[in-house]
Amino acid sequence: MVILSSTYFGPVQWYQKLCRHGHVAIERYDHFMKQTYRNRCVIAAANGPQALTVPVEKGETQPLLMKDVRISDHGNWRHLHWQALQSAYGESPFFEFYADDLRPFFEKRWTWLFDFNLDITQKMCELLDIQPTIELTSEFVPAAGNLGQPSLKDFRDAIHPKHPLPDSEFEPRRYYQVYESRHGFQPNLSILDLLFNMGNESVLYIQ
Repeated sequence: MVILSSTYFGPVQWYQKLCRHGHVAIERYDHFMKQTYRNRCVIAAANGPQALTVPVEKGETQPLLMKDVRISDHGNWRHLHWQALQSAYGESPFFEFYADDLRPFFEKRWTWLFDFNLDITQKMCELLDIQPTIELTSEFVPAAGNLGQPSLKDFRDAIHPKHPLPDSEFEPRRYYQVYESRHGFQPNLSILDLLFNMGNESVLYIQ
């Protein structure tokens, strides 16, 4: 089994864990941290990598557990995120094919970030045609090295947009990207980048 942090349209590396290991636990009881994939994804836009961030309501006195983080309606972010995806991937081979499946995530309202991310994960697994067994933690799981469970692989700190730890299992594989000729291949972007560019062949890149 592997343990992962919750993600908003997580990177290719994150979905590789779901596909390769098949049995994963998603942490609900870690402290929410800004500038992580918990509420941010990175796409390949015309001017280079672009981060899309879901605004959240701040805790009043202390850090919030991931399960307690509320989504904020500040800034019309849903419309802006969908507009950014249309702009970045409107000319990609498979954007129109998947648009109807994904548009509801930018039209409907979820209260809790964790629930929102989980629903996204389930939809992405359906579109990728993978069937992992996903469990949700019932309490905070300490770092794997402190558990005495060598069979548990902990990738919560390895999958990070700014300071990832080494991950010997993941080697980014090149695939077609709309703006590669302009910016070069951008590895480990949001799973949306892989899906919009490679369609039903996406699963071959996360095995």
